[in-house]
Amino acid sequence: MSLSPNFYADRVCLNVLAGSHHNAIEIYQAAQGHVLVGMLSKDYPDTTSAATDMKACAEKIENALSIGLGAGDPKQSDIVTDLAGIVQPQHVNQVFTGVGATRQALGQNQTIVNGLISPSGTVGLVKISTGPKSSGMEEAIVPVDTAIAMLQDMGCSSVKFFPMQGIKYKAEYQEVANACARQHFYLEPTGGIDLNNFEEILRIPLAAGVEKVIPHIYSSIIDKQTGLTRPEDVKTLLAMTKKQLAHS
Repeated sequence: MSLSPNFYADRVCLNVLAGSHHNAIEIYQAAQGHVLVGMLSKDYPDTTSAATDMKACAEKIENALSIGLGAGDPKQSDIVTDLAGIVQPQHVNQVFTGVGATRQALGQNQTIVNGLISPSGTVGLVKISTGPKSSGMEEAIVPVDTAIAMLQDMGCSSVKFFPMQGIKYKAEYQEVANACARQHFYLEPTGGIDLNNFEEILRIPLAAGVEKVIPHIYSSIIDKQTGLTRPEDVKTLLAMTKKQLAHS
């Protein structure tokens, strides 16, 4: 199975959560394969059960699996590293300080590994203290280009910019997108993305010239009663993606 995500037009791949294996299949079909299906390490009691279930799901969706922390939880960092090495998915979410260990555990460069950086409140500066210990310390705020270079040093593929709270940090997000384009780095906007703001959030990095974009759309498209992601919403997101790329 491929270790590389199936980007639409070689630019955009959706990232959404699956509430079950059947839901994962529905999502994969709805997105015509242009999706990474998220499964969270914190949803399992131990690494063994997580790895077994994730592998079984990955086989049903041509390995379009994204291993997640769960709301960027730094306590999951080491577990995600262990899972990445065992499962060999197409995508791994990681805190800033966990990237190097995850890349080493994977033992290959094809799987996309993101590194979590957060808004700082100042355009051009980002917070990189997102790890298990560093997240509890005084914030480490650095220029976004430096943050990207540090991630590249560790074998990272992309910036996960979280929590975005939709377009609350639009000016900061715009500069992160500009920096990703300058540094030939991928970008993964995450947090508060829904069907209403998705097109604007996608348009910004595409217009900036970011090579590949992986928008994460989570709770807004999950049915609150069933806990499953709505396939019809995934179809809508794909249609919006196609529209934006036709205009970019």
